[in-house]
Amino acid sequence: MFKKIGVFLEMIKIEHTLFALPFAFMGAILGSVVVNAHLPSWAQIGWILMAMFGARSAAFGLNRMIDQVIDKKNPRTAGRAIPAGLLKNAEVIVFTIISFILLFWAAYELSPLALKLLPVAVFMLVFYSYTKRFTWLCHLVLGLTLGLAPLGGWVAVTNSIDWTAGLLYVTVAFWTAGFDIIYAIQDMEFDKNEGLYSIPAHFGLHKSLLIARYFHVLTAIGFVILFFITDLSWWYFAGMVISYIILFYEHYILSPKDMSKLQTSFFTMNSVLSIAVFVFTLIDLVVQFH
Repeated sequence: MFKKIGVFLEMIKIEHTLFALPFAFMGAILGSVVVNAHLPSWAQIGWILMAMFGARSAAFGLNRMIDQVIDKKNPRTAGRAIPAGLLKNAEVIVFTIISFILLFWAAYELSPLALKLLPVAVFMLVFYSYTKRFTWLCHLVLGLTLGLAPLGGWVAVTNSIDWTAGLLYVTVAFWTAGFDIIYAIQDMEFDKNEGLYSIPAHFGLHKSLLIARYFHVLTAIGFVILFFITDLSWWYFAGMVISYIILFYEHYILSPKDMSKLQTSFFTMNSVLSIAVFVFTLIDLVVQFH
């Protein structure tokens, strides 16, 4: 039983929760303060946590089923649960249905607007897995999908969307698209050979690194605009500076001649960035309300 649970957790890349979850909480606390003038309740945080677990689990379950033929051909992904025979399609289908039920339940408990917008989120979760079959803009689609985490957190506690929420959404979307381009470099040659679409497969290594940098420049601009249009103070500013250092280092350790630190650039740096921005935003808002 515990072994099977471990397989499911590996399938949904539970460690990658560090990308989206901190920004979901950031959207919730920032939205609650901006719109409601108070911090969100623990109950709201709990339902957001359930919504995020349901959304991520459903997304990965769908992605693994949709991509299983491609994954089996790719040496990097052939060991994944479905192509390796560790999980059956029926098991993943049940897991995905349960995950969607958790997402719907959490949205119902959080806010009417969250429930109304849920079909859009579900569409994005399903649509993304097909995009690499027909467009190299798949990284931006992933960004727009993962960006729903902070936007969803905001909607969950405010039952509304405004320009600040939209800015946070776009900022996180470009951040995600940037690091996904870096991640996709691993499969550049495989994607070319299989006729799959990605920015690395279409533009090559050098241009892909440049595009990822440009996307992260837009992320940096988004963070600083957020500072000026909200009542966030110097605690957030400190976290923003740390995020800039991380983004710079993430690209500094990569070059067309040396991609040996790709995993550090992709996973470690971006996990630290999301946690740092959230923690410093949380400190900022808690200090202001005490």
